[in-house]
Order: sequence, then C-alpha cells, then structure tokens
Amino acid sequence: VQLVESGGGLVHPGGPLRLSCIASGFNLNTYAIGWFRQAPGKQREGVACISTNRQSPIYADSYKGLFTIVRDNLKNTVYLQKDTLNTDDTAVYFCAAVNLGTQMSEYCGLAMDDYHYWGQGTQVTVSS
Repeated sequence: VQLVESGGGLVHPGGPLRLSCIASGFNLNTYAIGWFRQAPGKQREGVACISTNRQSPIYADSYKGLFTIVRDNLKNTVYLQKDTLNTDDTAVYFCAAVNLGTQMSEYCGLAMDDYHYWGQGTQVTVSS
C-alpha cells in the first residue's frame, strides 16, 4: 500500500492549489481518505476527508468553504483544492487512507489515529 502526494511547490499568494493523492498497489474504492497538513512549528492537523460513497466530505471547521476534496476512483486519486492561497497555507500536506471494506460507507475522520496508511507528504510554500 503506497500513497504518493504531488502538486506541491512554490506558489504565489492568491494562486490556486491542487494536490493529488495517488494510490499505488491497491484500489482506493474501499478506502476513506483524509488530507492533513503540518505548518512550520505546528502539529499535524486534519483538513478534509472523504468517505467511500463520496456523499459527505467533511472539513475541519477552520477550512470549511476554503478547501475542496474530491475523489476520482477511476484514476485511483483523491484531490485537495483551494482557490486562493495565502502565506498561512504554507505547510507539508499529507494524505492518508484507511480500508473500510465497502464502497458504501459514509464514514471518514479528521484525526490522525483514524488512518493506517500515510503518504510522504508534499511541501507547499506560499510566498511572493
């Protein structure tokens, strides 16, 4: 089981963000996926998660209306998007997965302990 994040890098303030979490060696269909981020000097925190039935994405209160999580099972990929970045978005972004064994679950969580598998993270630096 391997998760690989991509799409990070240096971004100017006001620019958009689209991160990809690609699953390798397994099918994401029965896995809930979460996106987390860790800003410099801060603890890792949950940003958003999406269940296997894709009906009810959950966003941390601080990020509601700012980030969008989308899964594309045909591409075995989950995306995290934000239209307008600011310097506070500078962080390492991680995706994580947990196998729920079904494509019909509404469950996903925003705690690190909710997940079994983690990607290595992708650095996003927002700077002019």
